[in-house]
Amino acid sequence: MTRQAAVLGHPIAHSLSPLLHTAAYAHLGLDAEYRRIDVPEESLQDFLGGAGDAQDWLGWSVTMPLKAAMVSATDHISARVAALGVLNTVVHRPAGEAASGTGRTGSYGGSGRTGSLGGVRTLYGENTDVDGIVAALGEAGLHPGATSGRGSLGIIGAGATATAALAAAAELGYTHVRSYVRSVQRGLELAPVASALGLRLSVSELSELPADLHTGGQDPDRIRPDAVVSTLPPRAADELSATLPRLDRPIPLLDVAYDPWPSALASSWEASGGRVVSGLVMLLHQAVKQVELFSAATSTPAGELSEESHAQMVAKMRRSIGL
Repeated sequence: MTRQAAVLGHPIAHSLSPLLHTAAYAHLGLDAEYRRIDVPEESLQDFLGGAGDAQDWLGWSVTMPLKAAMVSATDHISARVAALGVLNTVVHRPAGEAASGTGRTGSYGGSGRTGSLGGVRTLYGENTDVDGIVAALGEAGLHPGATSGRGSLGIIGAGATATAALAAAAELGYTHVRSYVRSVQRGLELAPVASALGLRLSVSELSELPADLHTGGQDPDRIRPDAVVSTLPPRAADELSATLPRLDRPIPLLDVAYDPWPSALASSWEASGGRVVSGLVMLLHQAVKQVELFSAATSTPAGELSEESHAQMVAKMRRSIGL
């Protein structure tokens, strides 16, 4: 039986996830079809009770606007999802398989779901955006445990991807994060998540980032960020591009908005002496983790490949999106 997987969201036609997953499943020799399914938030329950209730699913990649709404539809969630309140991955598991996350009852009730083909399964929610950010910053030289404990990670924006960036900051070893936003009140909404992750959160207006990059600000409590993650949608950070200072060291920027690429912010950042990592790199690495989760219960689990074969799979996924 051909297994199914998909990316869910609205709009969805632009998604590159089918290229990544198809390349991975071909490497694994796994008979699986991955496609895009347009699911507006108001249609989520219809999908879950209809096409989503089949037994041949491996899992779903979840994008906006479903990252928060899908959490209540799962049976088990990871500690990450419990802290962040958003997910980007739903894994279909046999009902008897032990859950590694937080037990909870989904909106359908009970500990499992009876699908349209009569089998029983559970839905497990994870957030691999965190893995994607950590790995993308790793390509820029930032690795877990390598921070001094005195630096900070800058995050532009305060949406669902910003919460994933908070978790990435914690996993990288940071204790302080500064959020740069147009609305300070909106940025303060990240405070409960930061607290749950053991992070100290400071919130500044977006216009203050250039000064912080230049001197760290006049306030001794304000530390120049070691790296910055922009989580804004395409072109939303363009206003910063004309205000960036000359950097005295190559501070990394991960710009998750990869279409068009390079973005105005990425071009200006690089011209100012910074190092830029494309959001495509984050997309690649979050998909690698999804493939490992989706294939875990199949005959060819990606997580059990040899180091050489796993590297070959990642290389094929990388080439599929032109990296």
